Amino acid sequence: MLDETPDLDNPDYMLLRLGRRLRKRAGVLDGWWQYYRGRPPLPELPRNAEAAFIDFQRKARTNFCGLIANATVHRLLALGVTGPDGSPDDRASRWWQANRLDSRQKLVWRCGMAQSVGYMLVGPHPTRVEDNGRPSPLITPEHPSECVVEYDPETGEPYVGLKAYANDVDGYGYARVLYDDRSFPYRTVERCGSRLPWGPDSWVYVGEGDNGEPHDLGGLPLVEFARMPDLGEEPEPEFASVMDAQDRVNMGVLNRMAASRYSGFRQKWVKGHRFAKRKDPSTGLTVVEQPFTPGPNTVWVSEGENAQFGQLDATDLSGFLKEHESDVRDMLILSQTPAYYYASDLINISADTVSALDLMHVAKCREHIAAFGEGLEDVMSLAAAQAGVPEDYTEATVRWANPQYLSPTVQADAATKLKSIGYPLDVIAEDLGESPQRVRRITAGAASAALLAASLLPANPAPTAGNVDAGATGG
Repeated sequence: MLDETPDLDNPDYMLLRLGRRLRKRAGVLDGWWQYYRGRPPLPELPRNAEAAFIDFQRKARTNFCGLIANATVHRLLALGVTGPDGSPDDRASRWWQANRLDSRQKLVWRCGMAQSVGYMLVGPHPTRVEDNGRPSPLITPEHPSECVVEYDPETGEPYVGLKAYANDVDGYGYARVLYDDRSFPYRTVERCGSRLPWGPDSWVYVGEGDNGEPHDLGGLPLVEFARMPDLGEEPEPEFASVMDAQDRVNMGVLNRMAASRYSGFRQKWVKGHRFAKRKDPSTGLTVVEQPFTPGPNTVWVSEGENAQFGQLDATDLSGFLKEHESDVRDMLILSQTPAYYYASDLINISADTVSALDLMHVAKCREHIAAFGEGLEDVMSLAAAQAGVPEDYTEATVRWANPQYLSPTVQADAATKLKSIGYPLDVIAEDLGESPQRVRRITAGAASAALLAASLLPANPAPTAGNVDAGATGG
């Protein structure tokens, strides 16, 4: 008998726990693989009215909200942190790479676009230490379902934060109230599963001492990244303005699917047939028997002398398609998403047209960059405080990739023109979207190449037509 005591260091418990996770996701993985291989479920014929309509409703969902949110996430990429003078900061770069922020930042941006807000939490790393012996900073992306921040109504600065989660290993809920100089840990009194209780008798303080656990980060360790909140209003997801249009699109797709299905199985009519009637024994009501069941392998026969059969005309679907295109275009316009994401009749468009269609989307992304960049500066300041580094990283600069798409030809032409008017190579490399580390490599490599070229020049170059002294030749 294996020991099922909840303990991450217990191999018996972890064998059963992870094995059950494998079993749980096996069916989902197989379903995705069948779609990948081009073997999705076969189209189904109508069974009963309720089941057929539920199928329609499920298959009518067309996720444009996900497209709108991810179109912005794809344009947001912080490349790293530089000092106030623009030079790469080695310590900040090391913390950035150690916490895998190149990829994990996308988790926060996606939460912000899809659920209005994302978070980053800064604390001591359990295993890594700095050269001065202090724990290295641990920076983790956090979900808005587990974190929240309260702001000071007078200053607008973050005042207190909460991180609360359910631990599915031991079944208890855990929470930590965070201030700028200390934190207070709590645990639920009883096991609660995935749903945390919030009654006054549901939690118990589990910290040491009544004054909490102090820290010297100098600020709230939980940093909020809110998606473009209006003054005095709560933030909303990227697609908040088009949710009604998304519902309208789904309804239009549902109607088109219904019309398309019944065009394939057209509504039939029968005239001149005498239908048998019977009394339903359970209700006592008289019902009409229906002998004519549609199907690809059935033949309808009637003994009536003047019986006639027919079918209704098929529905014209062109109106549904035009309505769909109009609704989708409205969604893209209202959410400031480029129209070329829904190509439709945009064929062989020029680069200038793409830039024009991108204008509002790029402006929106730059607004996100301005807000999220401030949050990343706060994160790096907290990381520096955790590592015991005295520098103030609020004066640092977060380098972002250019959210505007430019072809390599256009970028090369712009770089050449900037170089011709005296722009330094490192500034040009930054404009091309290179990370601080790549900028350093590029400038160092260019300097080495220039030094090598200079060292290979002869000390006394041979006379040429341009540098011959006329007096030396006797002229």
